[in-house]
This record gives sequence, structure tokens and C-alpha cells, in this order.
Amino acid sequence: MSASLPFLGFPDRLADGGTPRAVIFGAGHGTTYPGKDSSGYALAANAIRDASQGDAGLVGHWDFDLDGPLFDGKPVSCIDAGDLPTIMHDNAGNRARIEAKTREILSLHAVPILLGGDDSVPIPFLAGFADHGPVWILQIDAHIDWRDEVYGERLGYSNPMRRISEMPHIAGMVQVGIRGVGSARLSEIEAARRYGSHLVTAREVHAQGVEAALRHIPQGARVVVTLDCDGLDPGIMPGVAARSPGGLTYTQAIDLIAGLGKRAKIAGFDLVELYPPADIDGVSALTAARLVVNAVGAIVRQA
Repeated sequence: MSASLPFLGFPDRLADGGTPRAVIFGAGHGTTYPGKDSSGYALAANAIRDASQGDAGLVGHWDFDLDGPLFDGKPVSCIDAGDLPTIMHDNAGNRARIEAKTREILSLHAVPILLGGDDSVPIPFLAGFADHGPVWILQIDAHIDWRDEVYGERLGYSNPMRRISEMPHIAGMVQVGIRGVGSARLSEIEAARRYGSHLVTAREVHAQGVEAALRHIPQGARVVVTLDCDGLDPGIMPGVAARSPGGLTYTQAIDLIAGLGKRAKIAGFDLVELYPPADIDGVSALTAARLVVNAVGAIVRQA
């Protein structure tokens, strides 16, 4: 994968040679199930970058989502490092590359922002935080992703939250936007609850606001956000493989990000499961790009 234009026109290094606050990188593939074609997910990172280009010249303008310019009147402090050379079905190699890149960014004391990619990439992404724990997880998703194995694979799309829960540097997790029916059976729900995961349905957010999820995050905690695009309602995010009605609104999603930035510290952010072949008029890629903008804005406003 290669991008002709970086996200929002960001540089690949800061002009003053300083350390960036955040580093964006893409990874199209993690662990693909045997015989499954996940090639469409490899288009996601560049679709998001392309969707951001209309605002590339407006980085210094007022952003009403953030109540100010993206970098709060300060110099650009986020870079786009391009895409990792992931290969469909090179599962072990893909995981190693994603984890290594995450560790590299964290060694700079920067916040990694991963543009996926299928929903297995959060596993190596979170593995990269092993020396930077403890961290909490805020997952935005229609599904709890707690299967132990599917098609004989334990590190695939349906497994990330279960595998992440087994990592010793993970302090806890909140899963928000859950709704409808997915691969979870009673045994997966029981396993998630035994672990202590806070399951917050989309219906609860619609009724109570984003505080229904944020109240479970300890004040001052370091948190990694993993955002599956199907966590949002398909009316605004149709470009996903598993559409489920009743999802979060755009405003609820950015309020979660902003609220988390004020309550805790965003230590990492991934956005996965954008499936461009199912998109309509590019609206999903545009929404995804705006979500990334809000994540960058929240991160640069952190102390």
C-alpha cells in the first residue's frame, strides 16, 4: 500500500526535527481467516486520507467540533508515517510489523494512530503497549469481539477483545455501541462479564448520553481507543461489512473522544473495519476522516 497524499497534508517529519505528539500509520491486514478475502480492507487507509484532502488547506481554520483550530493555534505536531507493507494471509508477519511500529512510535513518547484495516489489527497494536501499561481500552463497536476461536484462528476479526483482555498490561475495558446480533453467544457474554468488561449498549448511550460509557473510565487513566466503524449507525457509516441499525451518531462518537480526552489520557487510537467497497458516495470515508481529526484534536489538547 502507498499513499499519494498524506492525511490532511501532514508531513512525514516535523520541520524543526522535534518529536510529534501523534503519528498516523496504516495497516490493511492483520490476521485473515483461512480462505477469506479481506483485500477490501486494505483500501481503507488511503480512502480516509483521500477524504481528508478537502480540509488539508484548512488545518489552521476554526473547527467547531474542537472549539478551535485543530492544533489549538500551535504548530502542526502530527505526522503521517504512511502504510506498513502488510500482506493478506501473512498473519504472523503482519502482526509483527504492526506491533513493532507501535513500539517504535511509543518509544518516541508519541501517540500512535492506526488506520486499519480489518478488525484483527487491534491485537498486535495493543500488544505494542506491553512496556507502556497499564492502559484501559475504550472500544466503540456493534460487537463485543470475544470469540475464542473462529475457523481455527484465535487472532482474527472476532477475537480481538478476548485476546486483548489476556494481555497483562490491560487494566480494564469499556465496550460501547453494542447492539443487534453478532458472533457472540451466551458463553462469550459470560466470559466478558467474568473478566469485568463494562458492556454499554448503543441504546444506553442514546438514552443516557456518552457518560453511560465514560463513567466507567477511571479519572486520569491512560486509554487506548479502538473504533470499529460499524459502531456508528450505517446511515452515516454504510461502508462496513456488517451493517447494524441503531448505532452511535457522529456527535456521540466525537463526544466520547472529547470526553475521554478531558477525563483521562488518550494513549493510542485505532480506527478499523472501514470497508470502502461497501461505501456510498464516500460518506463513510469522510466520517472516518473526521473521527481521526477529532482524535488528533483531543490528543494535542492533552497535558
